[in-house]
Parts: sequence; C-alpha cells; structure tokens
Amino acid sequence: MSAAHAFEPSPDHSRDLRTAFGCFGTGVTVICAQTPDGPVGMTANSFSAISLDPPLVLWAPSSSSKRHAAFVSAEHFCVHILAADQLSMARHFASNGTDFDAFDWYKGPLGAPTLRGCIAEFHCDTDAIHPAGDHSLILGLVRRVVHRANGKNGLLFDQSRFGQFSPTGPADQ
Repeated sequence: MSAAHAFEPSPDHSRDLRTAFGCFGTGVTVICAQTPDGPVGMTANSFSAISLDPPLVLWAPSSSSKRHAAFVSAEHFCVHILAADQLSMARHFASNGTDFDAFDWYKGPLGAPTLRGCIAEFHCDTDAIHPAGDHSLILGLVRRVVHRANGKNGLLFDQSRFGQFSPTGPADQ
C-alpha cells in the first residue's frame, strides 16, 4: 500500500491538488452556445445536475479559457453528454471551440448549436453566473431534454484518462 501524501493547498501544491481532484471520476460533456461570431463549444467534466424542481444544471468554465467570455455572455447553452465512442469529439472541443466542421450539428430549440448522436442533451437558459475562484459557476435552467436510449456507455474521465464504466456486479450490491 502506498503512503498517503498530505499537503495544504497552495500555489506550490497546485499539481498535487489537481491530481487529488482527478481521483473523482466524472462524465464528459461538450457545452455549446451561439455567439455573434458563430458557434462555440467546450469539453467539460465540471457538469452536475443540481435540482429537479426547478430543473437546474451547473457547469464551471475556467476564467482563463479563451472561450470563457462567450459562455458567460450566452443567454442559452446546450450540454451534450458524450458516449464512449465520442472520444474524438471530446478531444476536439477540449482544444478547438469554434471549428464545428467535423461534426454533424444543427441549431437547437433555444438557438444553441446541438451536436447529433450524443447520449443526452440539456437545452438551457442561463439562470445565474457566479465567480468561483479561477472558474465561473454557470447555472442553467433546463428547458428541453433529449435522451437517447441507445444502450451506449457514457464517456468517463478519471485520473487524466478517458474510458467507460465496467460493472462489477448487480446494481443492488
């Protein structure tokens, strides 16, 4: 068994803190919005469902991102939950947020770019934005949901690696 690494969060331990945060596996999303200059997208694993009534979701783009201003000024956005076979989409939008040419997309019901073939879509009005350290918390009021019961596994991100869930037993264990 390896020894525990204890530290107090500080600039000297930012890599250690990032590694510790990375132990919490998440799903992978691509968030899209329409801007006056065209569509913009960003891969994010900071997505969370917040409330059923009213239906609220949250995500948190980095303030240092070149796409931050586009998202905090957007009235609407669409969260796409990626399938395990959409790794190329996740990698693409992690580095390039304005090139949609490689993907089939259309203007969604609230105007945000909508990528075809994702496991689920949440079309949202921007409800609130809160500064939070080196990120912004964007709260979205969900106006429309598309969920595809296609049997595909979701794309997951854990410890800086992409992958998918592999069950170890019945769900009730």
